[in-house]
Amino acid sequence: MSAITSPLNAENKKVVATALQGSLVDLLELSLLGKQAHWNVIGHNFRSLHLQLDEIVAAAREHADTVAERAVALGCNPDGRATTLSKTSEVPEIEAGYINDGKVVAAMTDILGSIIRRMRERIEATDEPDPVTQDILIEITQDLEKHHWMLEAQR
Repeated sequence: MSAITSPLNAENKKVVATALQGSLVDLLELSLLGKQAHWNVIGHNFRSLHLQLDEIVAAAREHADTVAERAVALGCNPDGRATTLSKTSEVPEIEAGYINDGKVVAAMTDILGSIIRRMRERIEATDEPDPVTQDILIEITQDLEKHHWMLEAQR
């Protein structure tokens, strides 16, 4: 079996792998929680919020794939297993059952805010070790901040 070699030295590879794995967990959690909210939202703004949550989920899934593929390209193994997510996620939970549209907006705004804070830390951490990964994380964060703004404006 051949392994994928990395253009990064061992120290830089470790920093970047940690940033990418954390990003992957955050994005996969965002997609799962977004779907949970999507299925259970109720209230006057149901339809628009239901559709908005689908946009967030689609973006999270696309970004998760980009992050995982970047990790593999650098010789790192991404881990998106449910057990890994449950053990390592720092994303706030969303309540079970039907959720009023206002609570969904508040919860998803908080979820995105927590992910954005960690993404900005990862952007800083990857500045020196790998500017290419940093660029990917910047692009993802820009998109997450757009979704955060659009939710926050509904509060």
